[in-house]
Amino acid sequence: MPTGRSTFTKRQKEHTRQQRQRDKVERRNQRKQEETVAGTIDEMAELRKHAAEQAALFNLGAGDEDNAEQSAHRDHVDE
Repeated sequence: MPTGRSTFTKRQKEHTRQQRQRDKVERRNQRKQEETVAGTIDEMAELRKHAAEQAALFNLGAGDEDNAEQSAHRDHVDE
């Protein structure tokens, strides 16, 4: 009957191996999710930056038009 202990030990080792494998897969999936979230955050920050740059360009253009209109209006009033 000494073989019974050997079978129990083998089952324990197999259970431990499977648990380590599940833990490894879980850690891998967690890293993938974190990378995806980090990528999304970086992407959103980049989009906001570009949007701000575009808004600044439009504001500069709008400011120039306002100045031109005001100058034209002043010239027209002075006449």
